[in-house]
Amino acid sequence: MTPRGGNGQRPGRDRRAVLHPPQAGRLRPEGSPARVAVVGGGIAGIAAALALAERGVQVQLLEREQQLGGRLRGWPTTLADGSTVTMSRGFHAFFRQYYNLRALLRRADPLGRALAPMADYPLVDANGYRDSFQGLPRTPPWNALAFVLFSPTFRWRDLVSRIDPVAALPLLDVSVPEIYQRLDGQDAMTFLERVRFPDAARHLAFSVFSRSFFADPRELSAAELATMFHIYFLGSAEGLVFDVPTEPFPQALWDPMGSYLAELGVRVCCGAAVEQVAPGHERRFTVRTGNETAEVDAVVLATDVSGLQALLEASPELGGAPWRARIAALRTAPPFLVSRLWLERPVRPERPGFLGTSGFGPLDNVSVLERFEGEAARWARRTGGSVVELHAYALSTDLEQGKRRLIDELNRVYPETAAATIVDARHELHADCPLFAPGTFGDRPTVATGDPAVVLAGDLTRVDLPVALMERAATSGFLAANALLARWGLRGHPLWTVPIRGRLAPLRAAAARFG
Repeated sequence: MTPRGGNGQRPGRDRRAVLHPPQAGRLRPEGSPARVAVVGGGIAGIAAALALAERGVQVQLLEREQQLGGRLRGWPTTLADGSTVTMSRGFHAFFRQYYNLRALLRRADPLGRALAPMADYPLVDANGYRDSFQGLPRTPPWNALAFVLFSPTFRWRDLVSRIDPVAALPLLDVSVPEIYQRLDGQDAMTFLERVRFPDAARHLAFSVFSRSFFADPRELSAAELATMFHIYFLGSAEGLVFDVPTEPFPQALWDPMGSYLAELGVRVCCGAAVEQVAPGHERRFTVRTGNETAEVDAVVLATDVSGLQALLEASPELGGAPWRARIAALRTAPPFLVSRLWLERPVRPERPGFLGTSGFGPLDNVSVLERFEGEAARWARRTGGSVVELHAYALSTDLEQGKRRLIDELNRVYPETAAATIVDARHELHADCPLFAPGTFGDRPTVATGDPAVVLAGDLTRVDLPVALMERAATSGFLAANALLARWGLRGHPLWTVPIRGRLAPLRAAAARFG
């Protein structure tokens, strides 16, 4: 079948978006196609499986959970009122500069109906400051200037009088991987303290961004923070607007994607935990899942950190000793808690669909799901209630205390919820996100593993492009597929990123001079 999308056309509104062309080669294999096992059915694994299958490779996609999607999967659950709803591991924002993720999703949703724009996502702190991104220009530096002009938190006089301009210059000249050579040795909070951002500005904006990596700012590389600032603010003209799924993840994204993969001939196996990858007999590897085995020519490893480490422990002949040592050294970020509450009465109508918070204990954000998700909206209309989701990143307490504190802080942020009966609740506590600690960039594993028949994918992977979070996962999946396709003389897939350098030449020159 003819692949949908991925044709190299400019992916968004930013004229400076950068195309990373694919390697040349045939569109289809000559003779018998190679067989590949993709271990992991999250964003990275799906991207790799799709990219390989679109070039005629025989692919088996193996996912240990019963659903595709990885950390974006969803599953049915029955509430106390008898309603069947979909639970997931929480809200995700699909930014416009997630070019490769969006190219992936367009394969199964060519018309883009699965995502809808979030009009605004205010940021508030416990001192009463409130910032909004609504109506801002998209193109740097006008977006930053307008934000400072209208922000009650980033007051111009405070920024001018307090910020150390020389210390702040790395934020204006971000390129990857060079920024890691400059800033990876320090943590994000130390960097911000050296820049001397005002306290409210630092906590409200930069701490919120850094905690998107599920890590305390003192445990996060300053280079990751600078890269995020470049991707979302000073490096891209796509703006800070993001989209959200109009239905739960399975219905909006992964069920259509599963159908598209099946059309491509991919054998999708959910509930199939890979126990071992060993040398094969007729082909390079034998992949074992329970009582089943399959022989393949190559393997894509697209699991989370703990899953990858466990698989390597059970597969002693997979990869060389130095590479295995790098995988063993990977760490995960602290636990994060997602609490979803079904309330018997609605929150006030002016509450936004998504609210970022700072200074409210462990509470990092609040989502009112019926504002954007169809399933939640139908439940709310039927019952007269609301569906509210709370996130706590880098949780430092146990589950029970975390649950209580999140609800207490919700009552502070939205006082009307204190009088609302909780019809039902679901709580998801996980600790499986990669930790990008200071000084670790040089040792992070890349897509290449030292064995050309084994490639790595996932947001744990070092990708020397300006990408982060879900976009890093999707990009690494395409890169992993491209590496295998090149082995077989097949054409790779194009990739796009935000500009790879700061947009303003005078500021780049100043950063180079004083950096």
